[in-house]
Amino acid sequence: MHTSSDPAPAGPGHRVRVLLPADLHARPAGRLASTAGRFEGVTARVEHRGRTTGATSVLALMALGARAGDPVDLIVEGPGAEEAATALAQILAEAE
Repeated sequence: MHTSSDPAPAGPGHRVRVLLPADLHARPAGRLASTAGRFEGVTARVEHRGRTTGATSVLALMALGARAGDPVDLIVEGPGAEEAATALAQILAEAE
């Protein structure tokens, strides 16, 4: 897994960069959206090439057009952000 973690600029949160091993297509986007929705009070976003979308929308995640080898930034804020960031980064890092 290729990640690095730096605190988000505002509030309790985390920013994690992940190099995608595969395209961000329906299966990993669905897993990411489903998992992001389980963390109550947490806001998760994915950023790719200057575009940002909420991590709970499968279609919006796929619309980012992130491809294998691309870096994406995961921005997670709120109570439990560290746990959520770890779980979401793992999904992205293991995408097939």
